[in-house]
Amino acid sequence: MAQTDYKEYLAYFLYLIGIHSIAVGFGLIFFPPSFLEIFGFTDYKESFFQAQGGVFHIAMSVAYIIAGRDVLNSARLIQFIIIVKFLAFSFLIIYYFFVMSAWLILISGIVDGLMGLIVLVLFQRSRLKIE
Repeated sequence: MAQTDYKEYLAYFLYLIGIHSIAVGFGLIFFPPSFLEIFGFTDYKESFFQAQGGVFHIAMSVAYIIAGRDVLNSARLIQFIIIVKFLAFSFLIIYYFFVMSAWLILISGIVDGLMGLIVLVLFQRSRLKIE
């Protein structure tokens, strides 16, 4: 019976998260603020924080890709990624319920939570050594 290579799955999933973050980042940077009304943001006129969020997503995509390229030596970086995903999940869910109930915020929070959970499970099953 062949052994499942969770390290390889983890690497592929980190690449997918990286691609997702690049796409979201460029979308946030280049879509006009008025476009966000489609996603439940009403009367949103500022573009600074939208662009800042885009740059953050692109910066984080670098971490995902670095970790995916060298999973064996990225245990600490992968732990950081898990923490970031769960912080994003917590922030977005709290923001949705207490500040602005735009449906994209809720979906983004759920997706970040799922991504963090998948990375956590793959990380645990891959049995990477932390040095």
